[in-house]
Amino acid sequence: MPGWIEVALRSMIGLILLVGISRLFVRKPLGEASPLEFGMVATIAIVLALGSVQLAIPPAFLFIALLIWAGGALLIGLLSMKSKAFRSIIYGKGIPLMKDGKILEDNMKKQHISADELLRKLRSKQVFQVADVEFAVLEGNGELNVLVKKDKQPLTAKEVNKQVAPIKEPETVIIDGKILDEPLATRGFSREWLELELEKMNAIVENVFLAQIDEYGQVTIDLFDDVIQVPKPSELPLLEAGLKKVQADLSLYALDTDNSQAKQIYSWCAQQMDEVHQRVSPFVK
Repeated sequence: MPGWIEVALRSMIGLILLVGISRLFVRKPLGEASPLEFGMVATIAIVLALGSVQLAIPPAFLFIALLIWAGGALLIGLLSMKSKAFRSIIYGKGIPLMKDGKILEDNMKKQHISADELLRKLRSKQVFQVADVEFAVLEGNGELNVLVKKDKQPLTAKEVNKQVAPIKEPETVIIDGKILDEPLATRGFSREWLELELEKMNAIVENVFLAQIDEYGQVTIDLFDDVIQVPKPSELPLLEAGLKKVQADLSLYALDTDNSQAKQIYSWCAQQMDEVHQRVSPFVK
C-alpha cells in the first residue's frame, strides 16, 4: 500500500476516533477544564496525530495506547462522581484568597498568585475595588469566584417588592430563511400565522436570518439585509396603551356627568381598570 494512502486512512480513522472519544468527556469550556482533563485530551490528540503519520508504529499499539488513556479518563470521571475525597485529590479544592474583605497573603503565596494577577482576576468579574469584595475563592481550574459585599450587590425586584413578569426561553422558529416547525408548534402556532406576522413587518421568510417567538407570542426578527429597519413588536405596548385610554375615558365620563349614580359607576369602573393596568403592567414592559 502506498504510504500516502496509509496516512490518509490512519488520519480518517484517527479523526473518527477523536470525535467518538471526545463525546465521552464532560462538556465544558476549555477554560473550565482541570489541568488533568486538559492533559488527557491533549495526550489522546497527540497519540492520534503521531499514529497518523508514524507508519512504523503498528496500529495495534495505537489502539492499546488509546484504550489506556481514554479508559483511564473515563475511570477517573466515574470515581470522581462517586468519591468526594478522590475528587479533591484529582481536581483540588477551592482556596480562599479573600475572606471577610481581607486578602489572605499566605494562600496567595502558596498558589503563586501575585497582587497584579489577583486584581486582573477581580477585574474579569467586573470588580475594580478590592474593598468591595467580601469573599473570593480560587477554584481548582484557576477561575476566581467572587462574592461582593451586600451593599455593592445590584438590587433585585424581590428586594424592592416589585412584581416582574416570569421569563421563559424564546423559541427560534426561523434560521437562515427556513421555518422550524417543531419549535413553532411548541408555541401553538402555524406556518400561516407566522407568515402573517412577518407580512405585518414587511418581511418574507426567505429574507429572515433569525426569528424568535417569546412567551407572549411576539415575533422578533433579524434580516439578512442589515440596512433595513425592522419594527419592534407592538402588541404588548398597544395593549397597555389601550388599558390606559379606557381608564382615562372612564375618569373623564365620571367628571362630565351630572348624574350621581352614573358618576359613581364610572368612578368605580375607572378604579377597577386602574387595578387591571397595575396587574398587567409588569407583563407588558
